Amino acid sequence: MNEVYKKALAFKKKYPKTIAWRLKKNSSRVEEHLNPDEVVKYVFVGQKNDNPFDILSTCVVAITNKRILIGRDRVVVGYFLDSITPDLFNDLKVLSGLIWGKVHIDTVKEFVTISNLDKKSLREIETEVSEYVMREKKKYPKRIEESHK
Repeated sequence: MNEVYKKALAFKKKYPKTIAWRLKKNSSRVEEHLNPDEVVKYVFVGQKNDNPFDILSTCVVAITNKRILIGRDRVVVGYFLDSITPDLFNDLKVLSGLIWGKVHIDTVKEFVTISNLDKKSLREIETEVSEYVMREKKKYPKRIEESHK
């Protein structure tokens, strides 16, 4: 059993109201794209969409020491993998509803929504993502300053 899958199961067990399926397949997609020097720090699961009724787009989100990976295995053939590096990260927005919550990750190139999250998990997810981004963004100050000149 791979590390990403173990952490995905632990998240799902801790927050059982989160809607997520096929964790093993989705985790394996993230795991196969980890670089040799990458360390998985945190994993959460949800639906990669903004529709509360679409429960077929389950994804596994892994925060590593280098980037955020979002893996989704397709039902028939293939898979999707998104990689968000700290220099492309813009903003994080957390929304809580009656039963579920969602997280919006705004990047330079796209807007990612992870939905159908157990609303009790939102504080933990926000803390993990925010701390990761704040820590990693400190490594990019020259690049950011130079792009504004």
